[in-house]
Amino acid sequence: MLAVILGAFGAHGLEKLVDAKMLQRFHTGVEYQFYHSLALLFISILNKLIKNKYVAYAGYAFLLGMVLFSGSLYLYVLTGIKGFALVTPLGGLSFIVGWGLLAFSAKNSSYLEKR
Repeated sequence: MLAVILGAFGAHGLEKLVDAKMLQRFHTGVEYQFYHSLALLFISILNKLIKNKYVAYAGYAFLLGMVLFSGSLYLYVLTGIKGFALVTPLGGLSFIVGWGLLAFSAKNSSYLEKR
């Protein structure tokens, strides 16, 4: 829901306030937040099937990535403070760690071996 609200704000509220490059940064934040919101929904289902702590860790990494990556882009675009953009790569790293943990948990799942 938040990604949709922020996407609408970016598309309709920011277009006259910031330049195209900043608008694209905001859009990137929304896009990654939306993708990883869906990933969190998938993880909540997967966590019921796979009793593996790495599934939960992947969810935490995605959540941290959404805050750091998307949040830093939102703050940078809205304030113009370049320091916020320095946090963005840490959010990207959190996303990478989350996907790695998810792949690791699926590869090492006893649930998949039973099927």
